[in-house]
Amino acid sequence: MFAGFKGLKAYIKSTVQWLHKQPCNRTQGNYNTELPSYYLLPSGDQIPSVALGVSKASPGDVGQAVTAALKTGYRHIDGAWTYRNEEEIGKAIKESGIPRDQIWLTSKLWTTFHAPDDVEPALDESLTKLGTEYLDLYIIHWPIAHKKGGKDELDVALTANPYPTWKKLEEMVDKGKVRNIGISNFNIGRVKNLTGNPLKYQPAVNQVELNFWNPQPELIEWARDNKLLLQSFSPLGGSKRAKETLNVPEITEIAKKLNITPAQVIISWHVQRGTVVLPKSVTPSRIEENFKIFALPGDLFDMLETAAEGI
Repeated sequence: MFAGFKGLKAYIKSTVQWLHKQPCNRTQGNYNTELPSYYLLPSGDQIPSVALGVSKASPGDVGQAVTAALKTGYRHIDGAWTYRNEEEIGKAIKESGIPRDQIWLTSKLWTTFHAPDDVEPALDESLTKLGTEYLDLYIIHWPIAHKKGGKDELDVALTANPYPTWKKLEEMVDKGKVRNIGISNFNIGRVKNLTGNPLKYQPAVNQVELNFWNPQPELIEWARDNKLLLQSFSPLGGSKRAKETLNVPEITEIAKKLNITPAQVIISWHVQRGTVVLPKSVTPSRIEENFKIFALPGDLFDMLETAAEGI
C-alpha cells in the first residue's frame, strides 16, 4: 500500500537540491533539530514550510488566531475566498505592523469562478478584503468547476479542461496581482491534464490532504519526480480524526522519546517528508506548539512511515 516507502529516504535527500534550509541551532534531547523553514519555488520566491491554516475559523476567532500566529513567528497564512474570513485576516495583518513583504499570503479561487471572465473579479474581491495589492500564491481550490449562480451545476467543459482558467491566472501573474499560482486537490491524472498544455507558468504547488491516515505515497513520489511542491492540509487528520492521530502508539512513543508533543511529531514529519504543512488552530498555545518543528532521527522517521504504510 505504501509502495513509495523505500524511495522516501532518497526523496528526502533529493528535496535538498530544490529547497533551501534555514538551520536551527536549538537542540531537543540529544539530536539536531534542523528542518527547512522554507522551500524555493520556480519563481525564486521562498515559501515558509509551516503555515497557519484558517479554514473554518469563525469570525472573531480568526483575527485573534492570525495575531497570535504572527507574534509566534509564523509568516505564512493560508486562506481562501470560501472561508469567508479574509477581511478579518487582512485587518489582523495590518494591525500587526509587520511589513507586507514579510508575510506569505495565500488565497484560493472558488469553483464558481473558473470561467475566465470571473477569475479577475474574484481575485480582486479577495485582494480588497485582505487589504493587499497582491497575493504571494493564488490556488485553484478544486479541479471541479461549477457554473456561476447555479445550484452546484457542473461546468463540464472547464472541469474537463482547466487550461482556460489557468491562462487567466497567468495573466494575473503578469499584471502583478499574484506572484505564484497553484492547484489544490488535483490527483496525478488531473495535474497531467493541466500541465500537458503549453503553460507559461507551471503550478508552484499542489495543496492536498496528507496525514497519517492518508499519506499518499504515490503522489509524493510523483510530485518529487516532477518538481511539484505539495502542501499538506488536514495534517493532523482533520477535526474528526485529530484526537485519534495524537494517540497513535507510534506517534506517542516518538513524542516521549524526543520530549516533544504528538502534534509536533506529526507536523515535523510532514516537513521532513518535503511538504509545506498547514495546521489549523485558533488557540494561542496550540498555534505556538504547532510552529515548533524538529527533525526526527532516521529510525523514528522510518518507524512513523512504516506505521502509515500499514493503514
